[in-house]
Amino acid sequence: MKLLLVEDNLLNQKVVMFNLKRYDYDITAVTNGLDAMEAVKNNRFDLILMDIMLPEMNGFEVTEKIRSFENEQGLTPVPIVALTANTLDNDREKCISIGMNEYLSKPFTADQLLEKIEKFVQLEV
Repeated sequence: MKLLLVEDNLLNQKVVMFNLKRYDYDITAVTNGLDAMEAVKNNRFDLILMDIMLPEMNGFEVTEKIRSFENEQGLTPVPIVALTANTLDNDREKCISIGMNEYLSKPFTADQLLEKIEKFVQLEV
């Protein structure tokens, strides 16, 4: 399984990667929206974990560009799970409305993260 982790905080990257390590995922991690877009153009991922607050281009902008790219290329949309510290009532709806598939607010537990991933990919334990 190939996952793209888009997270600008290196500590958060390490925590997510540590929690997913035992599932033997192939994880590509990038720290900004421009690098995320480049990764999507050059690879096919099974799932994207997308932080919202990113340098260069925020998670909403990246998601819209990814969906546009997938549409232009005739690709099946890859599931995108928003990872955000924003917990306003309408944040989940905003994420879904711009093309994300799921939403997880920070801080989250390893079990919560795995639960979101399991909705979209088959975990191989």
